[in-house]
Amino acid sequence: MKSIIALLALLLIVGCSTKKSDKELFDEAQKSLKEDKIPEAVIAFEELVNDYKDSELTPEALSQLGSLYQNKLVKSLSEKENLEKAILIFKKLHDEYPISSYAPSGLFMAGFIYANELQNYKEAESLYKQFLSEYPNDDLAPSAQAELDNLGLSPEEILLKNMAKEK
Repeated sequence: MKSIIALLALLLIVGCSTKKSDKELFDEAQKSLKEDKIPEAVIAFEELVNDYKDSELTPEALSQLGSLYQNKLVKSLSEKENLEKAILIFKKLHDEYPISSYAPSGLFMAGFIYANELQNYKEAESLYKQFLSEYPNDDLAPSAQAELDNLGLSPEEILLKNMAKEK
């Protein structure tokens, strides 16, 4: 009898707990960002992404989450861990939400981080080529081509290259 009462009490507690909606989580994350509460924003975005895979807010949440990691704002991780996490998130954005307006920038940003932060030019080249193949008319296509053309070059080398073209 005691076990039945305990089970009913547990079911009552679980049943009464309110799960936040995708919109509530998104708004909570935005509010946390405005208040510079990065850990709270990350938690809310991650909860939204994990619990509401089919929400129209999920691609934007992934984009913002990726940006937080790209900008190394998650202080509990090293710079490299932040960047690697950003790449995973941006790739997930592209792979799992291919028709989202955020998908092209997700793929581009993964390549950008590989090229400009981690100096992994092989991975960057692969992602930029994939980007140009999938999104040849996207606003970021000229940037992807420029990144490909200048992979591994220092700013000075890029400047000299461009000056040579102008002559």
